[in-house]
Amino acid sequence: MWCCSCFSQQLYVELGTTISSFDYENSQGRPLDNLLSTSKAYYGMGYRQSINPSNTLYLSLGASYNSYGAVGSERSVENYFAWDVSYLGLKAGLGIKLFELRDLIFFANVSVASEFLIRGNQTINNDVFNLVGEEEFNNTILFFRGGVEMQYPVSNSTAIFVGYNYGKSALLNSGDTSEKLNLNAHHFGIGFIINLPTCNCDF
Repeated sequence: MWCCSCFSQQLYVELGTTISSFDYENSQGRPLDNLLSTSKAYYGMGYRQSINPSNTLYLSLGASYNSYGAVGSERSVENYFAWDVSYLGLKAGLGIKLFELRDLIFFANVSVASEFLIRGNQTINNDVFNLVGEEEFNNTILFFRGGVEMQYPVSNSTAIFVGYNYGKSALLNSGDTSEKLNLNAHHFGIGFIINLPTCNCDF
């Protein structure tokens, strides 16, 4: 990709599927071993710009909407439990161009995001609890992600991309209790990158 100003300026939009799992320990330090991952949707959009003249390093800033979930049961006490939560996130990332194969461009990506709980339910048997605003749960998480991306131009100003990212949250402490919760997420997504009119770039 080449630009007259030597620095590409772009917008991106993406959507995809998140397969998430929870690592949970109760106040006695006991993990829930029967938790199963679930599949949810995620959406994102933002701004991306190259930060070197050769256009091999890209800095991105964006917003995201992520949903995570898990289900499980405990046979010894005949309990069923499930989490269904949604977070709004602000993300900063770095993309590194790895190589080109004809028109295909391959990238490695790393990012960090601060995500805020905007909707959340916990189900225990037939009871449903709203998690928003509850002291037992930390409403903000820090997510670290890394992955790969493949980009293909569909015109002089637009490219389509597909990617995979794995992410893990920083440790969540549930209020003043000793409960601990980590989120793990696999993201499979597709999206579009659009060159801004201020830069006459070709993919």
